[in-house]
Amino acid sequence: MKLHLKIWRQNGPNHKGRLVDYDLDGVSPDMSFLEMLDMLNEKLIARDEEPIAFDHDCREGICGMCSLFINGQAHGPDALTTTCQLHMRRFKDGDTIVIEPWRAKPFPIIKDLVVDRSAFERIQQAGGYISVYTSGRTVEANNIPIPKETADKAFDAATCIGCGACVATCKNASAMLFVAGRVSHLNRLPQGRVEAARRVQQMIAAMDAEGFGSCSNTGACEVACPKGISLADIAYMNKEFIASHFSE
Repeated sequence: MKLHLKIWRQNGPNHKGRLVDYDLDGVSPDMSFLEMLDMLNEKLIARDEEPIAFDHDCREGICGMCSLFINGQAHGPDALTTTCQLHMRRFKDGDTIVIEPWRAKPFPIIKDLVVDRSAFERIQQAGGYISVYTSGRTVEANNIPIPKETADKAFDAATCIGCGACVATCKNASAMLFVAGRVSHLNRLPQGRVEAARRVQQMIAAMDAEGFGSCSNTGACEVACPKGISLADIAYMNKEFIASHFSE
């Protein structure tokens, strides 16, 4: 396939960026989207041009690093799919593909298609953990009975990979779905109930401090999420947040 690519190039957070045109020939339909970018970078390096910076790691849909806007859609045209899992067979010979980084104030651009998502890490540090006794009185986790429905909901919420598609797609740049995934995962489990009230308050406070917007229930986050995290998790988090003020 021959493709016309329009890719965002930006030297750094304080530089002005722009879309740059590239023509790429010989793309196999069996390539992943990131392999196509690898191919382009190899050609740029061979011409002594600077390669395009983009994030990637596992390339198995697990780490969330490969986040890109592709023709205006987070992670591309396929639902429940990360950029690295997207294959070039979804495009046609001669197509024009516009590739951009996440667009959100809390995710400043580092270079080209790479953005700084360390705000998510700071939210995680505010409450995305459980306290565990290590004095020899520990209890085997599998000995704690948990209703299957509860365990399933916790597991579904835990599948969030922190890619940031929810933030980038939301018109308010809200991180509610990301935070809700953490809260819904940990607060539903017995191990997480010890600090449940403190967790939800501290994580929401950290989210607000990072400059993320408010949720207005448009549902764009759920549609863009490659792991299908549900809006129901936001409702659960809101319930936990309200209840936390009565448990103090």
